[in-house]
Amino acid sequence: FCHRREAPGCSPAPPPPEPAPRPGGTSPARRPPPPGSPDTGAFFLGVLRARLRGEHRCGTAASVPVVFDEHHLSEVQNTASEEKLDEVVDSMKESKVAIIGKIHTPMEYKGDLASYDMRLRRKLDLFANVVHVKSLPGYKTRHNNLDLVIIREQTEGEYSSLEHESAKGVIECLKIITRAKSQRIAKFAFDYATKLGRTKVTAVHKANIMKLGDGLFLQCCEEVSKLYPKIKFDTMIIDNCCMQLVQNPYQFDVLVMPNLYGNIIDNLAAGLVGGAGVVPGESYSAEYAVFEMGARHPFAQAVGRNIANPTAMLLSAANMLRHLNLEFHANIISDAVKKVIKVGKVRTADMGGYATSLEFTRAVIAALEDS
Repeated sequence: FCHRREAPGCSPAPPPPEPAPRPGGTSPARRPPPPGSPDTGAFFLGVLRARLRGEHRCGTAASVPVVFDEHHLSEVQNTASEEKLDEVVDSMKESKVAIIGKIHTPMEYKGDLASYDMRLRRKLDLFANVVHVKSLPGYKTRHNNLDLVIIREQTEGEYSSLEHESAKGVIECLKIITRAKSQRIAKFAFDYATKLGRTKVTAVHKANIMKLGDGLFLQCCEEVSKLYPKIKFDTMIIDNCCMQLVQNPYQFDVLVMPNLYGNIIDNLAAGLVGGAGVVPGESYSAEYAVFEMGARHPFAQAVGRNIANPTAMLLSAANMLRHLNLEFHANIISDAVKKVIKVGKVRTADMGGYATSLEFTRAVIAALEDS
């Protein structure tokens, strides 16, 4: 459970008063994999857990009051099973909050069309994926000072796992769009915009071709928009949206879209601010919150090379703490990460530098202790 505690032998300065942590704030995580494993996400979770718990040394990081209930679920290492998935779900039902690493899902068909990642989303009804794409201070890209939010419905659409071979050499893949879930994600997007002071919501679709499926999604967004007269609403076809994001991303504020489009746009937009290694994400249901990398890219080529960028996982951890009303701890972690990037002396290869994952992490720890 999430509670305030101190590392043995350490006496960190008490943070400013803050709201009490939410009840049941255990943050299920997954243990780091054995050396040589293709599971980069789980490796970063191990590093992250150690830093939050202050296992490296006494200091500021040791004061983060989070207890981890750890679960290792990996299809690559053949450690995934329905029993282990149920253990994760049971833990989530108790804690309500989790942080997870990106686990590579094999493309080979092994008897079940839905990956464990997809099944977890369905079991917890994690219908809304939120990716805040924001430029990092001091890191220049083609477009600077970007600040937009992508909201993706992630429990239906093309990811419904309804595929079959209707005749030899003919595969049918069903895309499911329902009124209830389209209205729910539209309302989530407008509520998010209202709460965060955003002024515009753009519904992304392909209703000119998929007139019934995407047409229903678009209709639901239009209906919900009328309940929020202070929020500007417009629509854009997915292919045009991709081009506009590259040419003029400043026109966007909050974008809401079905499942597959969201997956594509998440990765495209992440590339505008530095890539998959720097963008945090989160998924929500009515009860649960799961924090993860914003661009779900396994970065398999980084396995075992100590070159992957920890930024996205560290910022996701900060967002998790903010969700738990641990604003002070969230800010010192995110500020430390941004300070290291802004100074520019320690950057991983994806940001044009030469630092290893471990060197970047050590630089963040040093910035934490200086704060």
